[in-house]
Amino acid sequence: MKEANFLKENNARHLWHPMAHPADSLANPPDIIVGGDGVEIVDVDGKKVVDAVGGLWNVNLGYSCEPVKQAISEQLDKLPYYSIFRGTTNDAVIELSMMLKDFFEPDGLSRAFFTSGGSDSVEVSLRLARQYHKLRGEAGRVKFLSLKKGYHGTHTMGASVNGNANFRTAYEPLMPGCYHIPSPYTYRNPFNETDPEKLAQLCLSALEDEIRFQDPGTIAAFIMEPVLGAGGVIPPHESFMPGVREICSKHGILLISDEVITAFGRTGSWTGARHWGVQPDLLCCAKAITNGYFPFGAVMVSDSVAEAFENDASGKGAIGSGYTYSGHPVGAAAAIACLKETERLNVKDNAAARGKQLFEGLRKLFMKHELVGDVRGGHGLMCALELVSDRASKAPIDKATIGKVHRTAYDNGAMIRVSGNNIILSPPLVLSEAHVETILTALDRGLAAAG
Repeated sequence: MKEANFLKENNARHLWHPMAHPADSLANPPDIIVGGDGVEIVDVDGKKVVDAVGGLWNVNLGYSCEPVKQAISEQLDKLPYYSIFRGTTNDAVIELSMMLKDFFEPDGLSRAFFTSGGSDSVEVSLRLARQYHKLRGEAGRVKFLSLKKGYHGTHTMGASVNGNANFRTAYEPLMPGCYHIPSPYTYRNPFNETDPEKLAQLCLSALEDEIRFQDPGTIAAFIMEPVLGAGGVIPPHESFMPGVREICSKHGILLISDEVITAFGRTGSWTGARHWGVQPDLLCCAKAITNGYFPFGAVMVSDSVAEAFENDASGKGAIGSGYTYSGHPVGAAAAIACLKETERLNVKDNAAARGKQLFEGLRKLFMKHELVGDVRGGHGLMCALELVSDRASKAPIDKATIGKVHRTAYDNGAMIRVSGNNIILSPPLVLSEAHVETILTALDRGLAAAG
């Protein structure tokens, strides 16, 4: 590794960071992370902090998961790469497909289409949804519905169904035929409804209304996160996703569960769809599938959707999507080891327990600090604080003040994620009670310094 002064002098000079303004990265150089162990990361100055971000929602098993590291190393020695485009495959990806079939069986999903990551998985799921309807003689079903505040990656199709202007405006015009309904966001919604159950019904009514307006026969799929993640951790009422499933089934619309964040235990259940008792038609996963150690993802497909492709005799069921790194043998080996370790540790239960502890601690911070306008969580290790300058008007806090919260929290032992006026917490699923207390103490001091 280059010495610290070299790294600091060249920080952000020759690379553009994702989801950041290049000028801001130059003016405020990012923290340089050079090490990680367990649930802690180490910066270039040797400072060690608890990673309350979990990398980017993906390091569920922490930074020193030896079985996954070992699997990657062994696969590199055996077969570092080969394509699984038609005509060839590899042993690791066959084994993984069987494991995923078993893992997702309660969700009604039995086929895997492998990708390079979450945005790829979303892209493929939307493409497969359109193709599915064409195979069934309903070529007019080309539109997509999604939630405002939802996040579905940065490819053009994914950005088109995104529900946050930050990921859309600079790149418009995006793909036509994408329409959005209000999300079940009790703190801010067009109905001024704070009761979660009532709000869920209002959003479901808005969905029905939009379907009628567009004409059900023109809609291919509805895509949603079981718990909205990057949009600010927005958990719906328990009636919402089942209601969406019922409406989609009634109108012949596919339901795509975007579980790039929620799959593999983060909600306290093995999947977000299972958390709400729903079986989707397609499910997007990535991130925790390899614990973040290798770029990899998958779209899981239900039997009913699979049959439309596998029973096709016209040739139109040929899938015209795929990536150079689809089914990468090293990624597949990493995923096999990761899935085994995820199930061995039963991380969903620790996510539920530590998530409850974290959520309760955040609610105490709400009582203590006027800067906290809303606390969201209660479903595993997905929590957020929404910071405001005034609770009565709900005016968002300014960038400088939330930046002070972030820096003070870091100085006191926790890396947190700032997104707009939200602080998002998504730590590894293997953290301890003591780690949660470190995060809460660091946040408390950050809020006190900024307040």
